[in-house]
Amino acid sequence: MKPNQVLEEENFKRCVDFHGHICPGLAIGYRAAQAGLRWLEESRAGDEELIAVVETDACGADAIQVITGCTLGKGNLFHRDLGKQAFTLTGRKSGQGVRVALKPGVLELSDRHRQLMDRIRAGTALAEERREFQGLHLETSRDILEKPMEDLFTIQKINLQVPPKAKIEPSGICSRCGEPVMASRLEEKEGVFLCRDCLQRP
Repeated sequence: MKPNQVLEEENFKRCVDFHGHICPGLAIGYRAAQAGLRWLEESRAGDEELIAVVETDACGADAIQVITGCTLGKGNLFHRDLGKQAFTLTGRKSGQGVRVALKPGVLELSDRHRQLMDRIRAGTALAEERREFQGLHLETSRDILEKPMEDLFTIQKINLQVPPKAKIEPSGICSRCGEPVMASRLEEKEGVFLCRDCLQRP
């Protein structure tokens, strides 16, 4: 495969369009989604056929949504705030689950790469430094996209209790703010029903 060909894969381009840019984290999520679907012998979920648990809210989670079809709106994407580049996929019908976790050392950025990232985040990077950073980011992303799966991830079969399908229920009205709320999210206080936001207000 030619050096830039991997960046032109249609599914990866869909991830980039959704996320907004190419970066190493997006590449990790893309490869993890591929690995999980391949292990499960599943394809992208049109509805709730798959369940995904992401242990990060960083870039890779966007690629998981695009490639697996597991999304917050469908109710089959769950976030565990563990700060790990780890992703679990489970087939609802088969009950089979797999956890794909990034191996140590895969995302070790050079000192220069991190220095440039810090300058960009601080808003102090010069135009030439931004170009240098983008080049390093692209190079690292390409490296992740081209590595064998076994060099990137620990892949482990897991048993995950399959959650029920997403609820579709009527709305009630919060007695204080007057906004519609899922009925199960309203709570009674002193004879009136309040949303969780209003419940916390004095």
